[in-house]
Amino acid sequence: MRITQGTFSFLPDLTDDEITAQIGWALDHGWPCAVEFTDDPHPRNTYWEMWGMPMFDLADPAGVLAEIDACRREHPENYVRVNAYDASLGRQTVALSFLVQRPSEEPGFRLDRAEGGDRRIGYTVHPYATERPSGARYPVTGGHDGNGRAEH
Repeated sequence: MRITQGTFSFLPDLTDDEITAQIGWALDHGWPCAVEFTDDPHPRNTYWEMWGMPMFDLADPAGVLAEIDACRREHPENYVRVNAYDASLGRQTVALSFLVQRPSEEPGFRLDRAEGGDRRIGYTVHPYATERPSGARYPVTGGHDGNGRAEH
């Protein structure tokens, strides 16, 4: 099952050149970028792990792509996304968010049905990935060394 979250999620995966172009577009609008990753892409899991701090003073898309690549190396079987934050008065929100990496296999979700009092029926989305403990949800090929941050 292919997870669809964020902008461009219905398109084929972006190439590094396309990612760089989108980052450049966000930076041209004054939106600093941040890189996040997770192994639990549940739709209500909006708080992913941050890969370092948001890059407020970075104006070169190559620097953001270097952080994306470092995050990809450290977490090769996680979802990785880029967020661009619009800090302008009245907006102050994530203005652009898109996936830049997916695990090699996406197990998907199931819908659990539960009947309650007064014949009410409730539904819960259950991600198959969470049946294993965090950090062991996707097989990792190869190890990692260091902190994984890109060197500048």
